[in-house]
Order: sequence, then structure tokens, then C-alpha cells
Amino acid sequence: MYLNRAIDILKTLVGFDTTSRNSNLELIIWAEDYLAQFGASLVRIPNDDSNKTNLIASFGPMVDGGIVLSGHSDVVPIDDQDWTSDPWVITQRGDKLYGRGTCDMKGFLACVLALAPRIAEIKLQKPIHIAISYDEEVGCIGAPRMVNKLHCDFPKIGAVIVGEPTDMKVVSAHKGISSFVVQITGMEAHSSRTDMGVSAIMEAIPIFNLIVDLGEKNARANSQFTPAGTTMTIGLIKGGTAVNILAHHCEFAFDIRSEPDVDLAPIIATIAAKINEIDTSIKARAPNGGAKLIRRSNTPGLNFATDSLAEQLARRINGDNEILAVSYAAEAGLFQQKDMPTIICGPGSILQAHQPDEYVEIEQLDKCVKFLEALIGEQV
Repeated sequence: MYLNRAIDILKTLVGFDTTSRNSNLELIIWAEDYLAQFGASLVRIPNDDSNKTNLIASFGPMVDGGIVLSGHSDVVPIDDQDWTSDPWVITQRGDKLYGRGTCDMKGFLACVLALAPRIAEIKLQKPIHIAISYDEEVGCIGAPRMVNKLHCDFPKIGAVIVGEPTDMKVVSAHKGISSFVVQITGMEAHSSRTDMGVSAIMEAIPIFNLIVDLGEKNARANSQFTPAGTTMTIGLIKGGTAVNILAHHCEFAFDIRSEPDVDLAPIIATIAAKINEIDTSIKARAPNGGAKLIRRSNTPGLNFATDSLAEQLARRINGDNEILAVSYAAEAGLFQQKDMPTIICGPGSILQAHQPDEYVEIEQLDKCVKFLEALIGEQV
């Protein structure tokens, strides 16, 4: 019964284009209307522009020891991806459901929401909170406000389950992610007269090289993460107007993914020093130019805590004793940072996430529903 309900809800959730550049309000309004039917207490935690919001839906008595079921509402873009079916409409082929977000991570949210009537009908001794965040895919930008709200204004949380895709295995740790934007302003001139201007793109190249070099130097052996150590990537570059014009602007974004025990301060300081050096050099030739580093996000990693209540609870339910770590980032580290025991466990494989023809297997949704049913039973 709950599996079929989860699939129906997943069809609805996928139909909302919640790509991170868009608002998630339509999905949240739908979720609020749905959850209100079952008596959930609803709290929004919006962004500064009020065009996106987190949502916390609570069931049961507001006492210590509650469980948080956490997932994000946003998805990655479909731009430049070759889909064989409509990304915003669920297509079933065999035992797989295709659509953007089916795996990452509307499948988990659909399973959680499908069990709302079950949660509402039983007499909970401890609360269950459904937490839905925004802008996870662009650096967990929305989750900090939601986590702070749970930490400051709710009774002490006993365990948090973040439903990122793990093939329904318990994941004990994840890497942290810090993302940055570098903005460089040069001075336009004809490309034949490099002495008369400053190409912002050319000035960016030494920073690119430094990022590549630092990434190669921070590998690590004997790690449970794949790939091991700290990785760095440049994911977005914009700049220039024509091939024969020295570029006035160049902007690029990069991220640093590090294991939870790594201090990133020296790496960031090295990059900042290089950018300051380039800023000084540009200003000497183009007083209105320069270079600056802007931190975009700073999401902590999830540390191993294999004796935590969250670990014990999840492993007792699914019988999984393998200790796993993942290299993607999630909001789990944010919860742990606020003294909430946290693990990651959700349907689908991370190998399908962000891909064209993203899918989740129906069997995975079934496992998730059964896991959540048992988890809910722990609060009775």
C-alpha cells in the first residue's frame, strides 16, 4: 500500500521543476497541503528573498528524542543532457522509474510522505520530524537555517536520517564541501595590443593552475573515501566577449571536497594569497580592475560516529554492519555539528544521481518504505 502511494507521490514531486536556480515554493505548498491532512505541525524557514523555503513538519509530542527524516527539494539542471524521456514526467521502464530527482532525492521524500498517514494514526511517544531543505545541490545553502531551527527551537533530537541515495545502506561519514567564486576584472583592449589592457581570462590561468596543483598534492593513502584525500574542481567559467578583445571580466567557481578531519585553512589561505597577488598586479596596470575571492558555501563533513544512536537505530533495522563513507557532501555534517546523531541512508545509487535518464529502482523504494515503517515503530 505505502509503496504504491510513494510512487504516486514521486510522480507529483518530479513534476515540480525545482532545479536550484528556481523557486521550490510550489513543491513546498503541495507538501504542506498534503501533510496538513494528517495533522502535521508545519514550520517554514525561508530564505532572505522569501522565494525559497525549508519546511519542518512535526508529528507527535514535542519531547526529547525525536527522529528527523531529512531530504532536499532541489535538483540539478538538465541542461546539455541527452534524455530519452521527459525529465519532469516519471517514465517506467521495467523495474526502474526515470525522471529528474527520482534518485537524488525525491524518491526518499516520496517514501517519507507516503507514510504520513501511518505516522498520524499511531500514538507516538517521541516525535517524528520531516525536514525538507532548499538549495542543497548548490552547497547546502538552505539547510543551515533549518538545522539551527531544529537545534534552538525544538526538543533535543535523538537521531537524524538523511535520505541521500546509498542503495539503502547505512553511511557513517561524508566529505565536506567548500565552494568559492573568483571574480576578475581586467581592462579591454584590442588583442594585438596586450600592452594596452589586461585580459581577465589570462589573469585567471595561474589560479587555475594553482587549484590543479593543490588538488594533486592533497591526496591521501589508507582512507575509507573514494577518491581519497582532498579533491578540487573548477565547475563553471564565464568571461570574454570576442576572441580579439582582451577580456574585461572573468568569473569562475570551484569547490574543495575534503575528508571530515582535514583543516582547509592552509589551502584556502594559499589560494587567497595568489588572488591577492594577482589583484595587486592588475591594479598596477588597470586601476579599476582587480581580483577577489568570495566564499559561496561551507558545508562540514560527517565524521564517523559508529556508536551513535542514529547508527545503532539504523543498523538494528536493516542489519547492515558495513562501515561506509562517501565523497559527496550532504546536510548530515550540519546536523552532527549541532550535536544531532546522524547517518545517511536512502534509496537509489549515487551513480545515477545527476545523470541523464536518472532513475530509481522500485525495489529500492520498497526497501526504503519498509525501513521507514520499522523506524516509525521505534517511536511508539
